[in-house]
Amino acid sequence: MSGTERVSRQGPFPVKLRLLEVLRVTRLTPHMQRVTLGGPELEGFESRGADDHVKLFFAEPGQRMPSMPVLGPNGLSMPEGKPKPASRDYTPRRYDAAKGELDIDFVLHGEGPASSWAAQVKPGDFLGVGGPRSTTFVADDFDWYLLAGDASALPAIGRRLEELPAHARAIAFIEVADASEEQRFDTRAQVQLTWLHRNGAEAGTTNLLEKALREVQLPPGEGFTWVAGEATTLKSIREHLQTERGLNKGWTRVTGYWKRGAADHHDSKG
Repeated sequence: MSGTERVSRQGPFPVKLRLLEVLRVTRLTPHMQRVTLGGPELEGFESRGADDHVKLFFAEPGQRMPSMPVLGPNGLSMPEGKPKPASRDYTPRRYDAAKGELDIDFVLHGEGPASSWAAQVKPGDFLGVGGPRSTTFVADDFDWYLLAGDASALPAIGRRLEELPAHARAIAFIEVADASEEQRFDTRAQVQLTWLHRNGAEAGTTNLLEKALREVQLPPGEGFTWVAGEATTLKSIREHLQTERGLNKGWTRVTGYWKRGAADHHDSKG
């Protein structure tokens, strides 16, 4: 398999909008909530990559069901008289076609439409889901995988670790508020996981990830690197990995999932 084939972008796929019912709500940690979705419209859902994104459409406060856009010849639009719903991009944490279930994990940070919705959601409510529109294929034959991020990246990292085969070797760094936010992952891979605790510092204000990545000794061979979190803190990390370490840019992904002071930020820089 050539270098370009080992990590490749696939899509765009046809637009598909779904209105899904909340089946379960599970508090994973004090600030992480899992919402399990299902319903007949989930049939045919596909998510091939651990860091795929779906667009979520949220109901207004006090409502069970969001107003959904419709797909027309000129793209998405709202039916006349219907308010445009708040929307955000999230990672599909787990999809089980046999059970007809889709898990989405939410960070509860006390602000914004997604966190506010997730904090009060209950079974029987509904959530709109669009996509994924594209995916990044990553081969499972790299000599090692380096994964790092803050709580916003935790669902994608957890999914990647659980999907890696038994022969895979992974090094992961995850920044969270404190020890109460740590999670367990059901993985077959050989994983060296380090939790980084902010211990009172606000998210997006520390250099914990950068320090850990600068100090880590990478194994020999060819590796895939994936880092995500607060956009501003990732600038020096991207420079370190791609310039100072000289890692293969085609096998290195550094993505700003959010930005302090900005709503609905997402970039796709490699």
